[in-house]
Amino acid sequence: MKEGTYYAVIFTSLKKPDDEGYAEMAQKMVDLAREQPGFLDVESARDEIGITVSYWKDLESIAAWKVNLDHQKAQARGIKDWYQWYRVRICRVEREYSR
Repeated sequence: MKEGTYYAVIFTSLKKPDDEGYAEMAQKMVDLAREQPGFLDVESARDEIGITVSYWKDLESIAAWKVNLDHQKAQARGIKDWYQWYRVRICRVEREYSR
């Protein structure tokens, strides 16, 4: 992904049974995030509980994404219509390896 440290935003959620429009908005947000300065990558898995991890160059990039107007609209809709609960964690990644 990138050498050195970077940041992960871990978004964990449980959706409500009626999630009409959720998949389309989720894809729109991934596409929009990819255009943001400092965005590195995203990984997502959804079964009963969904986990999306986005990776960012620095905390300033995360803060800018948090206040993006389209992202704020999606967040408000998520709170109102889609999520029973959610949790956001921001972590510093100091190293990674893979096989």
